[in-house]
Amino acid sequence: MNKILENLNDKQKEAVITIEGPVLVIAGPGSGKTRVLTHRVVYAIVEKNISKESILAVTFTNKAAKEMKNRIVTLLGSMDALGSDKKAFYKDVNSYSTSFAANFPTISTFHSLCVKILRDEAEHVGYKRDFVIFDGDDQKSLVKKAMKELQIDTESFNPRTVLAEISNAKNELRNPTVYEEMIDGYKQETVSKIYHLYQKWLKDNNSMDFDDLIMQTSILFFTNPEVLEKYQDKFKYIMIDEYQDTNHAQYKLINLLSKKHQNIFVVGDDWQSIYKWRGADIKNILEFEKGYANAKTILLEQNYRSTQKILDASYSVIVKNVNRKEKSLWSKKESGLPITVYEAANEKGEAEFIISEIAKANTRDGLKLNEVAVLYRTNAQSRSIEEAFLEYNVPYRIVGGIKFYMRKEIKDIIAYFRLIQNPTDLMSFERVVNTPKRGIGKSTFEKIIVASRNQRIGVVEIISNYNKGDIAPRRLESLVGFAKIIENCKEKAKIMKIKELLEYLLKNIKYELYVKDGTDEGESRWENVKELFTAVEKYDEFTAEKSLNLFLEEVALATDLDKVDERQDAVTLMTLHSAKGLEYDTVFIIGLEEGLLPHAMSLDDESEMEEERRLCYVGMTRAKNRAHLVFARVRRIFGSTQANYPSRFISDIPAHLVDMQNQGYSYLTDDSSDKDDVHYD
Repeated sequence: MNKILENLNDKQKEAVITIEGPVLVIAGPGSGKTRVLTHRVVYAIVEKNISKESILAVTFTNKAAKEMKNRIVTLLGSMDALGSDKKAFYKDVNSYSTSFAANFPTISTFHSLCVKILRDEAEHVGYKRDFVIFDGDDQKSLVKKAMKELQIDTESFNPRTVLAEISNAKNELRNPTVYEEMIDGYKQETVSKIYHLYQKWLKDNNSMDFDDLIMQTSILFFTNPEVLEKYQDKFKYIMIDEYQDTNHAQYKLINLLSKKHQNIFVVGDDWQSIYKWRGADIKNILEFEKGYANAKTILLEQNYRSTQKILDASYSVIVKNVNRKEKSLWSKKESGLPITVYEAANEKGEAEFIISEIAKANTRDGLKLNEVAVLYRTNAQSRSIEEAFLEYNVPYRIVGGIKFYMRKEIKDIIAYFRLIQNPTDLMSFERVVNTPKRGIGKSTFEKIIVASRNQRIGVVEIISNYNKGDIAPRRLESLVGFAKIIENCKEKAKIMKIKELLEYLLKNIKYELYVKDGTDEGESRWENVKELFTAVEKYDEFTAEKSLNLFLEEVALATDLDKVDERQDAVTLMTLHSAKGLEYDTVFIIGLEEGLLPHAMSLDDESEMEEERRLCYVGMTRAKNRAHLVFARVRRIFGSTQANYPSRFISDIPAHLVDMQNQGYSYLTDDSSDKDDVHYD
């Protein structure tokens, strides 16, 4: 038997060896889709002699991309198929790169792929190659500025809502002009004005937001047939992970890339499509065969994660959905424990039940805390769980808290780096021109900004050559000193690695003195800044200028899930949306009440209700051995007391699969135990 196909089931083998033409793989949770993807890449290289560079595999998170790279390198290494320069392969796996690796498949997220393409082709869409990527905070600030410029009240139009509308427009490939042509009502008319100015300022700033990366790459391909053909011939074999999560822009991008050779392989699960709110279109996977007439469809139905009882219970929830492809999940794992449905008196009882069950499983089976997840529909639900965990000393981590790179002191340094990289970055200039304080007033700042926009010259160059007499000499001297620091750093960046550049910058702006400010909080902030030295160490192997570019791009494209440390022995708390792709021995889904799960906004919309069912299904299938569904008779949330009916999803599950319990007995208050028994010190 071919070594690559060892330990694959028949359907997995079929998916691996079907290399030519369009292929749709419907992969249930825990069915080994990553295994199929990685083995398929290796099979194409080793058995079909397809060049490594002609293979493109795309997924949604850096973490997933790195896992795929590692598996592929390991498989190729085991077959002595890495060639002579093994170091080059391992370097590619363990680093982020703005360019395509030589003699290795491109394994990437959608956004990283587009960054790589745009770094080479940005001039075709009116950008310079050293464009910067705006994060969420930068985008909100720019929207607020546009609204202020247009005299639009932020009370009447929430900047977050405006930004979401702009994001949706970009996901549909609607630039400001196209959006304006589709205006329907006063709200969209107002958003259109903001969108036009927002996008103009982005371009003037030589910046793109997250959604621009895909939209501008799609525009590049639409408007430059020769560039499109270049990448079509480069990527003759394309594989897409989590295809059910693609939006319209991602669909069009991949459709264009695969159009010439038609070797498109997509794997996903329509039952796990849960990102409609951010533009994911379930029709992309449901109607794949319509777009690719000769497509072959393969079902991966054997589950290697969950017990059969968990699979049967989750199926009873999802089967109520009309818009789905049918499949029958099965597992060789023994039938397993029934699904626990627990009725708590309130959110406090909900939390105590969770601690009770964890403590019992720890004593009985040695269950580790990092094998447990608590999942909820809304972030607000974590509060009562956190309070109880703190009271009983149960270690926990929250996915989706404040990111390291979102802290003020870190964003300050990143803004300096971005301005060094791109002296036209007005947003970064505004953030750091007075950080530390330089006595630059609002009037002085606005004069520089106006001059920069009018002359279309970077702010640093404007300051260095400013010859008007409308800025006080003392302030101008301060500005010129600031510009000199940026110019010096830009020169140093050509010869210094980023770690050296960081040290040089901090010393020149006297940031330690500024940030410490004599308080404990200041000391903590400085410790965060020092942690940056650890964060940038891995870029030392690259050339000086490249190390700065790599760092800034990886920071911009990072997600919360990329930072999850599953080795830490702590219970994981996260929303159901964040849980997809993860697995735990034991899962608690809390708040299974009408109005929470399913969410109140879905109660009168059938398509939204179907997504809520998929969300519940995703949560249940994260569990390997134990799944607990919890609801409360009364809940204090969102500033009010609610008494909701139990979720309809509970009643969907047949009685023989359920162990029904309620809060009449508490492990925590029984005479035989006390709080000390469940402390995790």
